[in-house]
Amino acid sequence: MTRRLRARLGDEQGVTLIETVVATAILLVAMSGLASLSMLATTTTENQGHLEARTTEYAQDKMEQLLALAYGDTTSDTTVFPASNTGGTGLAIGGAVAGAPVAGYVDYLDMNGNLLGGGALPPANWYYRRVWQITNPAPNLKLVMVMATVVWSMGKTVLPASNVAALKTFPF
Repeated sequence: MTRRLRARLGDEQGVTLIETVVATAILLVAMSGLASLSMLATTTTENQGHLEARTTEYAQDKMEQLLALAYGDTTSDTTVFPASNTGGTGLAIGGAVAGAPVAGYVDYLDMNGNLLGGGALPPANWYYRRVWQITNPAPNLKLVMVMATVVWSMGKTVLPASNVAALKTFPF
């Protein structure tokens, strides 16, 4: 090697401790920004991609069960599946989708979507709640509304909930 090349290589002794600390500080600032973005993405995915989809599915399942009943059925117990012929409210006018659950118009599911039964007081291990309301907006017409909610969501957000509504008419 030539003297000139040796002198040039000899001047480069490596990275100093100060340069390493500055580089590490810049990396930590960038990573903390990415960490908060990652947490936001995880929260949104869990709440809206998973829990919201499940509440929608469970609300639709309950709506299908209710719409399968005869228009004049006021005795089927729809808090169990399949619905039993007696012991319930069927499509009787009543219930509420807002406020406190009304017995006969509410049921609960566990974390895996298994039916736990109904009642105004929830069982200990409930995760999803479905409430429904049946009104009579016109003669020979019933409005069926179902709302499914979850007991817990990730982060400090509004609990995911889904509402579905359908009309059932009395055939002439």
